[in-house]
Amino acid sequence: MNWFNRVRNSLSFLPKRASEKDLWIKCPSCQEMIFAQEYHENDDVCPRCEHHGRIGADQRLELLLDEGYSVLDQPDVREDPLKFKDTAKYTDRLKKARAKSPHKDAFVTGSGAIDGHAAVVGVQDFTFMGGSMGMAVGTAFCQGAEEALKRRCPYIVVTAAGGARMQEGILSLMQMPKATVMTRRLKEAGLPYVVVLTDPTTGGVTASYAMLGDLHIAEPGALIGFAGQRVIKDTIREQLPEGFQRAEYLHKHGMVDMVVHRHDLKATLATVLDYLQPRKAA
Repeated sequence: MNWFNRVRNSLSFLPKRASEKDLWIKCPSCQEMIFAQEYHENDDVCPRCEHHGRIGADQRLELLLDEGYSVLDQPDVREDPLKFKDTAKYTDRLKKARAKSPHKDAFVTGSGAIDGHAAVVGVQDFTFMGGSMGMAVGTAFCQGAEEALKRRCPYIVVTAAGGARMQEGILSLMQMPKATVMTRRLKEAGLPYVVVLTDPTTGGVTASYAMLGDLHIAEPGALIGFAGQRVIKDTIREQLPEGFQRAEYLHKHGMVDMVVHRHDLKATLATVLDYLQPRKAA
């Protein structure tokens, strides 16, 4: 069946509004129009140019963990402690984000196994307020580390964030040392801490737990950095090299250990865990 017949047949089962809006996706890299079903079946990777699209926390957990994993309840924290308001109230922004997400905040933790290796996986969801790090994210990160300590297993964190959540001010920045202490506890316990850097990982997240792993794996083309390119360029007043702050550039310069395709990520993590914490013989 050629693509035209596939599209025509799909249209007969979809309402008109859904057909027009959801049938095609334009790749942000190669600008090609992709059949949405084909794109999603390929784990949101462009089949033309291999551009890795951003995916949500639940989809990420399904890709990495074996069947039967459990999702930890997200911790309750004090909301809007600063009574923050810019063009909208912080509480209204939270309500809007939660209306589009099945989760209370941007960090979701799954407890299970990766190809039989016991593991805890924490995922930042960029679709929830840009994955920004506030008290809920910091507390959820620590909760995941506590679960790994309890289970005596590796902790894998998949980062995707625009940085600290400005609506929480200094309280958001306090999550940086808080998370750093937990990575230290994992190290002292002899438990692997692996970071998977996805697009984008920036700001205070990069300046803390995103760069404290025993191993750093990045998805192809992921933007990884602290300050934005424009800020850096204006500060040093020099032309930045091609590919600056992208995963491949950082790998070449030793900031990232591996760049791994999304389809190979689970198998790579399983191999890594075999080296870092081999399974005990029966």
